[in-house]
Amino acid sequence: MTADFQKRQLNFLLLIIVLSLVLYGIHSYLLSYFGTELKLFFPVWQIYVFHFAVTTLLYTIVNYKFSTGKTDIFILFMGSTFVKMFLAILFLLPIILSDFEKKQPDIFNFFIPYFIYLAFEVYTITRFLQKTP
Repeated sequence: MTADFQKRQLNFLLLIIVLSLVLYGIHSYLLSYFGTELKLFFPVWQIYVFHFAVTTLLYTIVNYKFSTGKTDIFILFMGSTFVKMFLAILFLLPIILSDFEKKQPDIFNFFIPYFIYLAFEVYTITRFLQKTP
């Protein structure tokens, strides 16, 4: 593995850990303050573990392909984003198929961080792509 790959990967891991901890803290605080009466299907920590793992995996794949000399990674990024959406549906499938009464708070609890992680992922990937000569 190249030094650039490792540098980008460590930088990304540091940023995503900080992002995850901050978002999880804010999310948990808001739920404890505003959502005390809510009964949620998924614990918030499971949602953040899912987002952290999938986003890190996708970034690592794109970073690895880029470090091997392939600069045409748009198709790879779009394909892996499609896989990420499929995994999100698989993650939500238990609540979708359940007879749980109030599904909307769980769906919002999942998709608000989903789009924040997606924006972070797009930002970090485009940032290292722009630095190339």
